[in-house]
Amino acid sequence: MRNKVQKVLLGAALLTSIGFAANAQEAPKKEAPENWFNLNYENDGVYGVGTERAYSEILKNKKSKKVVVAVIDSGIDIDHEDLKDVIWKNEKEIAGNGKDDDNNGYIDDVNGWNFIGGADGSMVNEENLEVARLYGTLSKRFEGVAEEEVAKADKKDYQLWLEVKKSFEEGLTKAENNYNRYATFLHQFQRGKALFMAYFDLEDESEIPGALESLESEDEVLLGMKEMTLGLLSQGVTDAQIQEGVEYFEGQVKYNYNHELNTREIVGDNIDDKSEKDYGNNKVMGPDAMHGTHVAGIIGASRGNNIGMDGVADNVEIMVVRTVPNGDERDKDVANSIIYAVDNGARIINMSFGKPFSPAKGAVDKAIKYAESKGVLLVHAAGNDHKNTDVENNFPRDKYNSGKTAKNWIEVGASTWHTDEKLPAYFSNYAKKNVDLFAPGFDIYSTVPGSEYQNLNGTSMACPVVAGCAAVLMSYYPELSATQVKKILMKTVTPLKNKEVFLPGYNSLEEGQDPEKVKFGSLSISGGVVNLYEAVKYAEKISK
Repeated sequence: MRNKVQKVLLGAALLTSIGFAANAQEAPKKEAPENWFNLNYENDGVYGVGTERAYSEILKNKKSKKVVVAVIDSGIDIDHEDLKDVIWKNEKEIAGNGKDDDNNGYIDDVNGWNFIGGADGSMVNEENLEVARLYGTLSKRFEGVAEEEVAKADKKDYQLWLEVKKSFEEGLTKAENNYNRYATFLHQFQRGKALFMAYFDLEDESEIPGALESLESEDEVLLGMKEMTLGLLSQGVTDAQIQEGVEYFEGQVKYNYNHELNTREIVGDNIDDKSEKDYGNNKVMGPDAMHGTHVAGIIGASRGNNIGMDGVADNVEIMVVRTVPNGDERDKDVANSIIYAVDNGARIINMSFGKPFSPAKGAVDKAIKYAESKGVLLVHAAGNDHKNTDVENNFPRDKYNSGKTAKNWIEVGASTWHTDEKLPAYFSNYAKKNVDLFAPGFDIYSTVPGSEYQNLNGTSMACPVVAGCAAVLMSYYPELSATQVKKILMKTVTPLKNKEVFLPGYNSLEEGQDPEKVKFGSLSISGGVVNLYEAVKYAEKISK
């Protein structure tokens, strides 16, 4: 699922203000250094990846080879001022002629493909979660059925039903409660401002804080409203921000947890036929391309053009594969997206999405094995639920149903620009066995639709940092294989194994709770933050 980061984490401060969760650690006063993810600790005092240092000290005047990076995501604004020059073009396809010129099964796929669109040009945006889809399917078989009544052959499915039912009902209840709280809070906030505007005969809302400072009363309700209004206005909270929370949770209730929603009527395929590939359309931007556009900019926004920001890689083409709606992606689409990217020349695939259930994991496994056989590197975001994925599932993953592990896979957690205990992002998933390394994923400034730019947080942002680093290695050292690139990136991380940090989740503790401290090395296999400068230095050494 995408967009979870930019909307839910955006609302974290509001949740705290409303009283949903106490913030264990106050936000620091200083801000992230500009372009921090491309900086380095030695020169700049932040655990960035050393992009600028790598280019200035090692790669300057060195020849490179263009590398295609596929971004499987929500869509990309291919006309963005800082991306238009790095968007992949299918040279074998003639734009707009309505023909499949290169005979790859996809008509007019000039910049990529949209697997969640219809042949008539329609597109899926809002979608339900996998847990809702499973709830809808399994409830028809097991709702109201006692365990002793279940046939032996159905026991496994029944246990899945119990897990799905619990997860679905808890998620729906939480979404409904949050929606009601946000809606109520918005009403109270607006009512409070209107009350004080009239009470003090003010002409502008900006005058409210000053007027409230002098308000004295024995009315506890009035004083409570004063405290709430003054507190939020002093933090710069606006109606629009709270409204965004209302709309987000309303969308969860209306779409994400709607088990009767069937968007495949738009796509027009047979969702149960996992071998079917010829569906979708070529509208790669989609109706909401913020997430994918941001990811693309991190990987390869044009460097040195004095526009916007600089991506990590300086010689890439971004292939657009639209697969991820505002809800959970479908396994069939993920599998076909990987295969499409591999068949059309991608050497790296960025996958900033995930979910806790994967009913057609076999199809995805098959696609991952195909990518591995073709030497394509898969880079995947670890997720934003501050959970241990050695214990809780986050799909897709590098572990096949057979028990074997894909060697062409990098799982990425998110780090911050803080060098103290807050080094791991509070939202990041982690795992000693299932997360390979961490990368900058907090306060990341990158491209968004309409030739605009924005800071976003998430492992969704950390993932393309690593994909960009891998692209640099493959571009300047094209003899390196996908597995070699992974080994180099793992070997050359900024080593922080023994650094004491807060366990992710520290931002949402109950009042009075102290954050748990752990060694950073316990959060991933490598125990470090990806370091492009050191990776390039190592690649340069072994390539001679």
